[in-house]
Amino acid sequence: MPALSHGLPDLVTLLLIEDDAEDAFLVEELLAEAQKPPKIIWARSLAEGRDRFTAEVSCVLVDLSLPDAMGLDAVRQVTAMAPDTAVVVLTGLNDVQIAIDAVAAGAEDYLIKQDVDGKLLARAIRYAMERKRGDIAERELVAQRLIREETARLEHGLLPTPILHTDALVHQSTYLPGREAGLLAGDFWDTIQTGNGAIHVLVGDVCGHGPDEAALGAALRIAWRTLTLAGLDGNGVLRTMDSVLRLERGSPEIFTTLVTATIAPGLDSARLYVVGHPPPVVILGDDVEVVTEIPSGPPLGIFPDMEWIPVDITLGGPWSLLFYTDGLIEATVGDGRDLLGTEGLIRLVREQGGIFLDQLIEEVKTMHADALTDDLAAVALSRR
Repeated sequence: MPALSHGLPDLVTLLLIEDDAEDAFLVEELLAEAQKPPKIIWARSLAEGRDRFTAEVSCVLVDLSLPDAMGLDAVRQVTAMAPDTAVVVLTGLNDVQIAIDAVAAGAEDYLIKQDVDGKLLARAIRYAMERKRGDIAERELVAQRLIREETARLEHGLLPTPILHTDALVHQSTYLPGREAGLLAGDFWDTIQTGNGAIHVLVGDVCGHGPDEAALGAALRIAWRTLTLAGLDGNGVLRTMDSVLRLERGSPEIFTTLVTATIAPGLDSARLYVVGHPPPVVILGDDVEVVTEIPSGPPLGIFPDMEWIPVDITLGGPWSLLFYTDGLIEATVGDGRDLLGTEGLIRLVREQGGIFLDQLIEEVKTMHADALTDDLAAVALSRR
C-alpha cells in the first residue's frame, strides 16, 4: 500500500484509550500505513490511560465508551488530565450533537470509527496537534498581553500627579523611560504644594536602567512626597531618603542623584538642594543661566550622615525654573561625538525664548537624530 500523503511529524507518541482490543488493533494497523508511524501507548481504561500518560504524548485518542468513563465525561477527564495535549475522540457513536459538545468540551476533533481510514486518521491527528499548538500559543499571547496591561496600569499608578493649588504658575513635565516598552524609569519627579502655599519640586535619577531601578525610583519619590507632606524639609528629608535607598537597593553600588526646590508661598524665592545632580536652568527676566554656585553634595547612598548645603535664590518677578536628569544634556548631537551639555541646553532655551518643554525635547530628539535611549525626567515651573 502506498505511503500516506498526509503523514505525521517525526517522533509522535499517541495515547490510545480504547477498551476494545479489535478497535485498538485497527487503529494501530491504520497508522502503520503512515510515512512516519507513531509510537502508540494503549490503555484499556481512563485510569490506565492516566497512569500511562507522559509528557512525550502528543495526542490522545479516546473512545466515549470506557469502563470508567462514558460520553462527554470521558472527554472532560482526558482534557483535564492533558490540558496541553491534543485530544481526538474516536468513537462508534455517530451523533452530531455529541460531536459538537465534545469539541466544546476541549476535543480538537471527533471521528466515527466506521468512517475512518488511515489517511483521514493521520491527517486528523496532525491537524489536531497543530490546532492545539495554536491554542497554546494564543493563550500565551493573551497571558502576556494581560501581564503587559497589568504592568502598564501598575506603572501608571506609580507615576506622579502634581498637586498645585495656584493659578500663578505654569507647570510642565516630561517623562521618557529609556528601556523598550517601559512606562516607568529609574528617573523620577514630583511636584506638590503644601498647606502653607510653598511649592516643592523633586527630580531624581537612580543609577542604572531597568525595572529594579524603576521600582527604586518610585519608592524614593513616594518617600519624598510623604515626608514633604508631613512637614519635613531639607536635610531631614534627604537623610531619610538616603536610608530608604540603602534599605531598598539591590546592591551597595546603587546610588541616586537628585535636585529639590522649595519655592516660597510668595513665589519670590526658592531654596535648592543639589545632590550630585545637574544644576537647574534659571530664567530671571531675560537672563537665562545655569545656577553654578549651588554646592553639589554627593549622591544619596554614598556617605552616611551627610549634610547637604542649600542655596537660596531670589526670584522676584517673572521667572522660570527647569529641573532635569542627565538624559537631557547627555544626548548626543551632530555626528554623535558631542553631547548637548548645559551650554547647548541654555542655547536651545534662548533660541525658543523661554522654556517650552515639549518643544525643547523634540528639538533635542531632532539634534540627536534618533530616539533618546537614556531615561529622562524634567519639570519646568514658570511664574505667569
